[in-house]
Amino acid sequence: MIQILRSLFLFPAAFRFSMKVRRSAAPIILPALLLVASAALGQTQQPLSLADADLRGSLLFQQTGTTGMVLVVVRNREVMIRGYGETFPGSGVRPAPNSLIRLCSISKVFTAELLLDMVNQGKVRLDDPLQWYAPPNRLVPQGADGTPITLQNLATHTSGLSREVSSYPPKAPHFTFPDRAFRWAWLPSQKLLFRPGSAAVYSNVGFDFLGDALATAAHESYAQLLNESLLKPLNMWDTTLAPSQKQCARLLRGTGKEGPCTDTQASGPSGGVYSTSADMARMMQHLLRISGSGVPPGPAMEVYLKPAQLRSMEGLSHAGDPTGIGLAWIQLGDPDSPSRVMEKTGGGAGFGTYIALNPQRQTGVFLAITEGKGREQVDFHHEANDLLAALANVPPLPPKVHPVHPVHSVKKKPSRPHRPLRKRAR
Repeated sequence: MIQILRSLFLFPAAFRFSMKVRRSAAPIILPALLLVASAALGQTQQPLSLADADLRGSLLFQQTGTTGMVLVVVRNREVMIRGYGETFPGSGVRPAPNSLIRLCSISKVFTAELLLDMVNQGKVRLDDPLQWYAPPNRLVPQGADGTPITLQNLATHTSGLSREVSSYPPKAPHFTFPDRAFRWAWLPSQKLLFRPGSAAVYSNVGFDFLGDALATAAHESYAQLLNESLLKPLNMWDTTLAPSQKQCARLLRGTGKEGPCTDTQASGPSGGVYSTSADMARMMQHLLRISGSGVPPGPAMEVYLKPAQLRSMEGLSHAGDPTGIGLAWIQLGDPDSPSRVMEKTGGGAGFGTYIALNPQRQTGVFLAITEGKGREQVDFHHEANDLLAALANVPPLPPKVHPVHPVHSVKKKPSRPHRPLRKRAR
């Protein structure tokens, strides 16, 4: 019985009754089993051990059908880093703590941290108009009533800008386009999708403009700002926008042809950051305010907008139904519940990435997967959220139930540099 109960709660997605129970006995056996389970849980339920988290990670890898996967768990001062599968098809080598990963849109979390750091230093304000940081003779579009795009709008996807610029060179390597010059030449002619602050549409180019604004305010490049203000203080030596040949040799690869490992400073603020699972463990300790992790973090994970304040949202519900929007972060669950999660999804260039944190319990998970030939059998984000709940010893979040309602009917061309893994959006 203990083993059955352990399987039930350790592997909720995989648990299925395999016994053939006669219909006449089922009304008696099943309630009795549930009664015993409830009693056992009431006496013995404990946070999921790291060993069992490793087992669940192994099962999740098998169910994703991917080539490789890394899992990072941070819980107070506990840290676990695990690799599953292969570094590339046929290598026979498991991903290691120093295997290089494309973070994709989790790069936006770094941009949000820089934003709050500069706010705390008085160098910028959240309500600063983007126009203040525009190159000479470049006008930033406004809402029909003259409402300007602010830095907070950019960080919360409420600027009114589209997801991407309108066109991409067909052979541009991932996360190398558009560069600063191109996007600022593109911006003045754009008509906003809505008045800034009135709705939300996920925008990669919006975060690139945010990074440009921060670099202008700091009087240095975005890469320099990222390195000096965040990466060096946290000893994240393998996190970069310009990987060396030795680092590129450690890049995880899936089954697709995803182009070269190259400099991605052009879209560093939105998706170009490379990192490792070891470095992401340090970043998670920083984000969770675990003492001894380095620079005190800013409140990027606070909720700045609630869905009820917006007339519509698009592109923010990949991991669950949002109950709040932070600076790059999305809140899932009741904000007054211990199960509340702050999360960020990512995907592109053959990778799928996800970070989910329970700040109240100082617990978090980070996962990265590479494209494979298998069939995905589970909801990757939902299983990661369930794993986080078990580690934090809180009730799991309910499954996502609400569909996405676009705020406009204009179809945008997909962008090759930000192509998601098996249609998983960033």
